[in-house]
Amino acid sequence: MTADPGSPRLQREILLNAFTMNTVGHVSPGLWTHPRDHSPDYRSLRYWTELARLCERGLLDGIFIADVLGIYDVHQGGPEAALRHATQVPINDPAMLVSAMALVTEHLGFGITTNLSWEAPYLLARRMSTLDHLTEGRIGWNIVTGYLDSAARAMGLPRVMAHDARYDLAEDYMQVVYKLWEGSWEDGAVRRDRAAGIFVDPARVHRIRHQGPHFDVDAIHLCEPSPQRTPVLYQAGTSSAGRGFAGRHAECVFVSGPSAAVIAPRVAALRAAAAAAGRAPEDLRVFSGMAVIVAATRSEAEDRHAEYLRHGSPEGALALMSGWTGLDFGELGLDDEVRRIESDAMRTAFDNIARTDASRAWTVREVADFTTIGGIAPVITGDAAGVADAVEAWVEATGVDGLNLSSVVMPETFEAIVEHLVPELQRRGRYKRAYAPGTLRRKLFGRDRLEAPHPAAACRAGGKALGLLD
Repeated sequence: MTADPGSPRLQREILLNAFTMNTVGHVSPGLWTHPRDHSPDYRSLRYWTELARLCERGLLDGIFIADVLGIYDVHQGGPEAALRHATQVPINDPAMLVSAMALVTEHLGFGITTNLSWEAPYLLARRMSTLDHLTEGRIGWNIVTGYLDSAARAMGLPRVMAHDARYDLAEDYMQVVYKLWEGSWEDGAVRRDRAAGIFVDPARVHRIRHQGPHFDVDAIHLCEPSPQRTPVLYQAGTSSAGRGFAGRHAECVFVSGPSAAVIAPRVAALRAAAAAAGRAPEDLRVFSGMAVIVAATRSEAEDRHAEYLRHGSPEGALALMSGWTGLDFGELGLDDEVRRIESDAMRTAFDNIARTDASRAWTVREVADFTTIGGIAPVITGDAAGVADAVEAWVEATGVDGLNLSSVVMPETFEAIVEHLVPELQRRGRYKRAYAPGTLRRKLFGRDRLEAPHPAAACRAGGKALGLLD
């Protein structure tokens, strides 16, 4: 959409993350062919450290790094389209990027996606504690359960678990990692007493014991307490099961959809789920996806948008949507209509599009055109004032706290945001002019650690009284 001026303005500051992936193109299939796009350089550490410096210069709150295990092989029954158009393949591990980016920044947060379905909680707990130490408390974990059967087959299973069953697994998983992060080591367990020759007081380190429906764990966490202990918890599910999980566990929730009519009810439902879990409204930050094409003038931005579209790959977009929904769009003609989809993949993916105009069915061609830039998020095009108006109107209409701004052409997308959008939002009093000190959680919520009634708080060293620890 093109930004229109004159939208009403709120007073609360807007949060902004750079939304990207350790791959080529991310959610704009085909844009890697653009002559100014550098996303094929994703294999270089310099690519990522320069992005981190750019984002911190623009005072962005964080870099949110998506991830997927498995290949998009639903479209036309195989991986050829995804491979041909670099539709989130090849893709590297996002966690490997964080240490280098943290070294060249001081405040920028890092949200990394890690799939809990395919990794033992003991291993994930150590990785996140390590990253929390190395970033001095700037790490967040985007909790996902996976949706691709290709990932399940790679792990030796015929298909992914049923949608709601994956959230049952996640509940048990979270109890294990909370006990490791919060309960295994007491505050003060690490003495570093050279004179006495005591590094750790054994009496203040506990073996956690967990017997649940999915995990049986008897272990001492290998890492000493990190600045946040539990990383900031991100989550992206908006199904009924996903909302319930978010209400109990998430601090930041990522929602995606093309219109305020789609997003606003989801935001309200997420806040209601958090309230049902006894949590306060300020305990949840909701981010929605958006692609922003901003330039010095509206005309220049619109020209840039048109230029980007010429490099988009409709087939790559259909490969992406086929993987998200579980429906093989390659079996349909471009002018065939697509109806509502119910599958064990991402249940809301096609609904995100269809609900933009529920009065009619969508054709395959329209789905491909819609998702070529930014996936299923809205695309805002204009000069700084127009885009800022649109962003403010979006925040007011949806109730979100911030945006995950996706890359279109790298790093041009984020360079333009830093140069044009951020200063305009600052001028309006809608964006910070300096980072707050401290950890990522302190910047977002004013504290370093999770507090009751969040379930992590019940797993602290005092949890020995609850039978959680030895």
